[in-house]
Amino acid sequence: MIDEFRRARRRKVADTVMVVDTMVDSVVGRIGNLSETGMLLMANGPMVEDALYQFRFNLNDARGRETSIEVGAHLLWQDRTSASGQAWTGFRFISVAEDQMRQLRSWIDAPGGNYE
Repeated sequence: MIDEFRRARRRKVADTVMVVDTMVDSVVGRIGNLSETGMLLMANGPMVEDALYQFRFNLNDARGRETSIEVGAHLLWQDRTSASGQAWTGFRFISVAEDQMRQLRSWIDAPGGNYE
């Protein structure tokens, strides 16, 4: 049995949250779960191993207003899915503006979240 430990709790994303690669202004997938240190992304296709990316995604705040979050992220791992062309990918955030980090933390800690 493998005991897994993560320092940051991961909130499952109930809605479809699309992720845009800002370098090419193209949707690369959708978020599976999100923490203040990284995310699980269902990618629309394979990504470059060990690469750095600049992503943007939108989250709704407690009042239902959409907030845009931009992150620099490092691809840690990827695993192909049974669906053709898709891959589960794990990213670690390497840069997030402080005001956006506060918004991200608020979204993660909001009532009603499901956590992994």
